[in-house]
Amino acid sequence: MPEPSASTRLAAHINWQASDLGEPAGWTHALRLSIDILLNSPWPQLLVWGERQVIVYNQAYVDLAGPGHPPAPGARAPALYPPLLSASLDAYQRARAGTPQHLMNQRLALLPGTNATAIDADLHLTPLRDEHGQVAGVLYAVARSAAPAHAVPDATGLRVLVVEDNLDSQYLVCEMLKAFGHDADGVAHAEGALDKLAGGRYDVLFSDVSLPGISGVDLARQALQKTPGMHVIFASGYGEALLRHVDFPFQSLQKPYEIEQLQAALAAVAGGARIGSGAPNV
Repeated sequence: MPEPSASTRLAAHINWQASDLGEPAGWTHALRLSIDILLNSPWPQLLVWGERQVIVYNQAYVDLAGPGHPPAPGARAPALYPPLLSASLDAYQRARAGTPQHLMNQRLALLPGTNATAIDADLHLTPLRDEHGQVAGVLYAVARSAAPAHAVPDATGLRVLVVEDNLDSQYLVCEMLKAFGHDADGVAHAEGALDKLAGGRYDVLFSDVSLPGISGVDLARQALQKTPGMHVIFASGYGEALLRHVDFPFQSLQKPYEIEQLQAALAAVAGGARIGSGAPNV
């Protein structure tokens, strides 16, 4: 009987049940093969799997992204598009439709802990088909570009309180905000956010709409009673339905959102833009 590959042995020691992929016993052959290839590759690779866009990546990708990146292998549907996917959404959709894509010289943001704030990379997107011939995922292979792309915009330096009960997403959002020069704290629920707000002043409350216990909307309403000048940005996976009757100024982002969308919302805050009451800005 052949000896299991290094990637198969590695996969067997990962708690996949805690991920959005579930136990490997329930995986299709295509998913199992894709993860074996990804984990065994010495080159940076990232897999986007299924309609929920579950993200899996290898250690080489983490090393490229910077020490602030969550550890491999990932395997969660993102609340925030990672820089790699954010930089290539159009190409990702074409790959999902079955056409391989090659993007040269793309600017990817890095997380804190490296000497640079971004790298220029070449991206190669390969559609992965299931046993029925349907595209079930897209595999990214990443290489540093030979030539630079464009300059990184200056940070605006806001104090942001991030309220997100998915701890992986909370960590990633906070680290990305810090990478762009903001001061970010993260909590998992409204009660913790109110404690943070009582102990310090924040420029922006960035909260998921659906939280355990007190909702993000009720949290924002209480926060604005104490700090009327604070700006509110919501993230929601349920469209605008939960925000239709909000009676205070806010911006909103539809999950999953791109880091550029969050930066644009924060730039509007830094620039003193007035956001209309009850008017989501998706």
